[in-house]
Amino acid sequence: MNQQLTDRFGRAIEYVRLSVTDRCDLRCFYCMPKGYSDFEAPDHWLTFDEIERVIGAFARLGTRRVRVTGGEPLVRKDLPQLTARLAALPGIKDLSLSTNATRLAKHAVDLHAAGIRRINVSLDSLDAARFKDITQGKLDKVLAGLMAAKAAGFSPIKINMVVMKGINEDEVEAMVDFCIEHGFTLRFIETMPMGNTGRNATDHYVDLQTVKARLAKRYELLPGVMPGGGPARYVRVAGTDLRIGFITPISQHFCETCNRVRLSVDGTLYMCLGQEHKLELRPLLRAGCTDAELETAIRTAIDLKPERHEFREKPDQVVRFMSMTGG
Repeated sequence: MNQQLTDRFGRAIEYVRLSVTDRCDLRCFYCMPKGYSDFEAPDHWLTFDEIERVIGAFARLGTRRVRVTGGEPLVRKDLPQLTARLAALPGIKDLSLSTNATRLAKHAVDLHAAGIRRINVSLDSLDAARFKDITQGKLDKVLAGLMAAKAAGFSPIKINMVVMKGINEDEVEAMVDFCIEHGFTLRFIETMPMGNTGRNATDHYVDLQTVKARLAKRYELLPGVMPGGGPARYVRVAGTDLRIGFITPISQHFCETCNRVRLSVDGTLYMCLGQEHKLELRPLLRAGCTDAELETAIRTAIDLKPERHEFREKPDQVVRFMSMTGG
């Protein structure tokens, strides 16, 4: 049997973004509606045993990268136990975590010991009042989590900043300087029309090509690369170790190189952020499917993966929120 997942368009699928919860302790306005409480019932969540089975099947089919996401993954109880189990699976070479870092100070050491080596942290502002406006949370908790992660030995630590017109666009240079100071990698992200919250956020859309041009006036930007399975296009700031990535799903989509699928907390495999193609694995798992049947289901799902998203052409197409899909 061919031990490599390849979709209809010849793209090797070797990266799974695994959501362990759709809940979050922040309320970023572009991700989750204010007052939202329609979360997946806990008995619908995949158990740790079920997650291990699914990721094990992906690994046997050639997947090498897994990123643990949410919602906020650290809301899920005993997460280091799960990551240790995933890190031990044959074939998994790269286990990483996306987090808002509010709880990272408490868990950084355990997560590193459990096999997580790379982390991405969402951080849209370095101003405490503005951060609270965007997220309803406290900036000092995030900064404490970042420093704890640095002390625990995570590398690289990537800062993800959604750049938004009229909200935080003026902080781009400050975030660059912050990352140079602390040895972090920086990625700028364009807003995406995911659900009503995302579509409202597109009022604040910023084309990152303009941000790159603006930075080039202050810094000497050289070609740069970073290891990882993600879509960012990188430059390096001359005279520093800083890499800056630009994630541009709208202005310069990267669908032709998309190598990933998303597994939601309820066991739904989503093939694309900007389309509704999906396959539900939880019913199969709870009906007692064999490993061979699980692998066949995963191959069937990959055959559903579309060629590209249609954020520009059909911005109203995706009704689910980002927290429902998984980061």
